[in-house]
Amino acid sequence: MKRIQALSPALIAQIAAGEVVERPASALKELIENSLDAGASDISVFLDEGGIRGIRVEDDGHGIAKEDLCLAMTSHATSKIGSLEDLEQVASLGFRGEALASIAAIANVRVLTRTELESQAWSIRASGGRMGEIEPAARTHGCTVIVEDLYAHTPARRKFLKTAATEYGHCDEALARLALARPEVKWTIHHNGRLTRHWPKASLAARVSDVMGEDFAQAALPLDQVIGTLRLYGVVGRPAAAKSSRDAQYAFVNGRYVRDKVLSHAIRQAYQDVLHHEKHPSYVLYLELDPALVDVNVHPAKTEVRFRDSQAIYRFVLHSIQQVLASTSPGASAEGLRGLAEMNSDVGARTVPQWNPGQQAWTMRQPDTHYEVLFGKANAESSHDELAQPRSLHPLDERTSHDEISESPPLGFAIAQLHGIYILAQNAQGLIVVDMHAAHERVVYERLKASYGDQGLPSQPLLLPRSIAITALEAAAVEEFNETLSLLGFDLALLGPQTVAVRSVPLLIDEQASAELIRSLLAELRDYGAGRVLTERRDALLAGFACHGAVRANRQLTLPEMNALLRDMERIDRADQCNHGRPTWRMVPLAELDQWFMRGE
Repeated sequence: MKRIQALSPALIAQIAAGEVVERPASALKELIENSLDAGASDISVFLDEGGIRGIRVEDDGHGIAKEDLCLAMTSHATSKIGSLEDLEQVASLGFRGEALASIAAIANVRVLTRTELESQAWSIRASGGRMGEIEPAARTHGCTVIVEDLYAHTPARRKFLKTAATEYGHCDEALARLALARPEVKWTIHHNGRLTRHWPKASLAARVSDVMGEDFAQAALPLDQVIGTLRLYGVVGRPAAAKSSRDAQYAFVNGRYVRDKVLSHAIRQAYQDVLHHEKHPSYVLYLELDPALVDVNVHPAKTEVRFRDSQAIYRFVLHSIQQVLASTSPGASAEGLRGLAEMNSDVGARTVPQWNPGQQAWTMRQPDTHYEVLFGKANAESSHDELAQPRSLHPLDERTSHDEISESPPLGFAIAQLHGIYILAQNAQGLIVVDMHAAHERVVYERLKASYGDQGLPSQPLLLPRSIAITALEAAAVEEFNETLSLLGFDLALLGPQTVAVRSVPLLIDEQASAELIRSLLAELRDYGAGRVLTERRDALLAGFACHGAVRANRQLTLPEMNALLRDMERIDRADQCNHGRPTWRMVPLAELDQWFMRGE
């Protein structure tokens, strides 16, 4: 039987290094965090073979004093914390004092440094846990760390590294995270002697554009929310710009890049009504809070954190992003403003908008019929109602036509329906193309959510009850979940073992769509039970209702009906996407149309 024995300091250091330095990118991250903690404003990185052969980090920080050099190369020696109280509210990126010692345990390391108070620089070497003597060196104030032959002293670990190109890709990603965290720092990166990145000091918006690309910047919505000591700011991508991978997701807590389940779940939930299928949102978000409210001492890599009150953080992040995503109504500004108007929560008292060009404002009136709640006033004879005015394709006076268009609401006025699928409208900027099903689906969904109250969904009795054929299992579900069905706006009565009478449907749902919808609802109740359907599954259920209740392709709409839908889109939140994340409308600027036909050339 083997006896218990103490491990050698060198072996302990190599074990610790395995946790801290997983690959070249890990070593690079640790070195740069030291530079940032030292107050660097200009950082240069030089990599050879993806960092496997060599890593050099140069900074203009405050440097390391000569008398501290030896201590800096040993484990658990740091200037950043000195007590448990410091650890519980640490604000620096590094704090464990492991980075240099861990890297020196598995590679050849040289440190050159000079403080502003010293007349010359000093250098020290370390390799495989053995430290050399301090020697004079030449450089301006700051610090240079050179790492050669990573894993030279642990060759077994080196076998697990990927190709140089792959390892460089991981280094590049680590640098992108650090550059996003500190836009006020200048970054220069070389790989194999070639300049690959140059990010000058910049504003946060400019840095996001530099790192993430112009396409992301154009599709981003700014966010800045503050509640008490919590602040969340940054940008979130529009749902239509969602990606098939998670490679454009960056979250920072007090300037530290993190991968946190609380944050990622809150962000994902905020997008649930607008994300298309398996797409992933893009974002660069910064959460600031009292360091005492978050524990960063969770994992050696320091990418995981633990919040003291995770539920409060979850709700704050969720609601902040939901509020910004709700600003995507047509006509809302790029600064993430709220939509033109809030939906009225009482469907029975709902008003419909009327655009008044003379006053450049909306006026509201009661709808004449339930049909108008869905599609707007369908009486073209009401010449005083701007929504009911068919727009002439041959205006009598060009000046009058231009004035009317320039005073139009954000989505303009409908001029035609294309292939029974798209609405064509014109506004002051150009041509608007609307997917009428996707747009109406969003309108109905937002109204269903707004109208769902303590008594469930309001219902509308059918003038003549409809009978539909169902299976024996569905008939059993009708009996078992009758009360739940009533809360959801349905009044169903069994006429036989495989027939049910539909006497009422939800107020905003077209009765012609009720058969398929009822079957889908009964399946949900069987699979999840009444409790889950009315709580965690409620929004998904209402989204399904909206999909069934929205106008279908080849449904011919009148101009007043089209205009009413456009006005509804301008009033609701999240109007840019349907419930599945598909875009609802697009605009072709007049200048682009002119280019098509070479006008002015």
